[in-house]
Amino acid sequence: MFEEKRIKIAQTVEYLNNRKTINPKIAIVLGSGLGGLTEKIEIVDEIPYKEIPNFPVSTVQGHKGTMIFGRLNGVEVVVFNGRFHYYEGYPMDVVTYPQQILPGIGVKTVILSNAAGGMNPTFKVGDIMLIRDHINMFGNNPLLGPNDDTLGPRFPNMSEAYSQRLLKLAHQTAEKLDIHVQEGVYIGVTGPCFETPAEYKMYYILGADTVGMSTVPEAIMARYLGMEVFALSVVTDLGIVGRVEEASHEEVLAAAAKAGPKVVELIYNMLPLV
Repeated sequence: MFEEKRIKIAQTVEYLNNRKTINPKIAIVLGSGLGGLTEKIEIVDEIPYKEIPNFPVSTVQGHKGTMIFGRLNGVEVVVFNGRFHYYEGYPMDVVTYPQQILPGIGVKTVILSNAAGGMNPTFKVGDIMLIRDHINMFGNNPLLGPNDDTLGPRFPNMSEAYSQRLLKLAHQTAEKLDIHVQEGVYIGVTGPCFETPAEYKMYYILGADTVGMSTVPEAIMARYLGMEVFALSVVTDLGIVGRVEEASHEEVLAAAAKAGPKVVELIYNMLPLV
């Protein structure tokens, strides 16, 4: 079992190491509608997922499906312009495949972004929420099954799933740029349905401030493999008790794109200090 998986990862890593001409230590995963960050990148190479050995292909509108090597504010980065979701029918091992190959190409830090529904009554559409912690409501975990001790521990510690160092840096950067940010807990669910009013209420009672269909499996895998994680949500719709708004995927993409410039500015200015 382990041998087949190791071979696949090794093939992907070998292809990327032979092709890349820079050595990024930071990886960025772009969520729905947040592809605007790519306009700021000095692109060295852009590889469609379908050309990368053993790589899955994103099927969701708003996710282009390319891996970009380049420089952002002078910092070498690798950017995933499109991610893979559990609701697309992929198993968790595939959803988190990008994180599994990152150590092999030298990445130490992962920045995750997502579009999410806001449940905290102080939130509004367009807000940026820095993720302090998460709740896993997928009913699944990317680390289920026999553990490969050469990769990570059987029982990884999640007391600091999201880097307090990077969270502090994000707050400091946002203050300098006069960008209003929130901070809170993200709850990850399977989707693809948007939540019912009762579900929004339940998730908020459980302690979550935003809800979405990604990020949690990726963060778990990245931490398991020893990488530092920073993540943020863009609030694209509201599920506040007594004020649940009807949302469509198109509206979510539009709201994320509108808030995108603030996310780009925040990440762009954080990078040299990450």
